[in-house]
Amino acid sequence: MQLYRIERKALFSQFLLLLLLGATPVFPQNTTRPDALRSYRIGRDLESRDRMAEANQYYDEAVRICRDEIAQNASNMDSYTVLTWALQRQKKYAEVITWGQRGLAVNNAEYRIIETMGEAYFYLTRYEDSLRSMQRYVNAVPQGERSSVAYFFIGEIFRFQKKFHRADIAYTTAVRLEPGSALWWYRLGSVREEVREFKPAMEAYQRALRLNPNYREATEGLERSRRAST
Repeated sequence: MQLYRIERKALFSQFLLLLLLGATPVFPQNTTRPDALRSYRIGRDLESRDRMAEANQYYDEAVRICRDEIAQNASNMDSYTVLTWALQRQKKYAEVITWGQRGLAVNNAEYRIIETMGEAYFYLTRYEDSLRSMQRYVNAVPQGERSSVAYFFIGEIFRFQKKFHRADIAYTTAVRLEPGSALWWYRLGSVREEVREFKPAMEAYQRALRLNPNYREATEGLERSRRAST
C-alpha cells in the first residue's frame, strides 16, 4: 500500500511538472485499428454455422472498413481484395466486378481479385468473362490457394457448353488438387457418363459416395453407368 501511494505521488508530480513547463500531458489511447480481414473471417465462420444474418453484419463491417481504407489510400490492394471477398459472400456480384475493376486498374496482376471476379462473372452467367478470369488465374498461379476452385468453375463452364472432354480435364485437375468434395467427384462422373466412358464415370461416382454415402444423384449415376457398361 505504501509503495502504491509513493507511485501515485510520483505520477502526480510528473503531471504537475508537465503543466508548469507548458507541455500537454499524453494519456494512453486505444490504438487498435479496424481490421477488415478479421471481420471477414468472423463472417465466414458464422456463415459456416448457418448464422447468415450475423455473418452479414461482419461482412458489412469489412466492406465499410475497406472502403474507408481505399478512400485514404487508393493503392491498397489488400483493401480491394478483402472488399471483393466480402461482397462475394453477400452475393453482390455486380459490386464485386465494379470494385474488382477498380483494384485491377491499380494493379492488373492482383490474382486474388481476378479469381474472385471469375466467380462473380459465373454467377452473373457471364461465362466467357468467367472463363477468361479463371484461366488467367490458374495460368499465373497454378498452385494458388484457389486453383482447385478455379478449375472446378472452368469445368462447370465447359459442361454448360457441352465440351465434356474439356470439362473432364478441368474437374480431374480440381479433384487432384482438392479431393474432398463429393460434388466435384459427382460432376466428374457426370461428364464421363455423357461421353459414354462408363468405367471412369463409375469410379468418380464411387469416390463421391465414399465422401457422402447419402448422395442420391451419385447413386443414380453409378447405377446408370453400371447398367450401360454391361
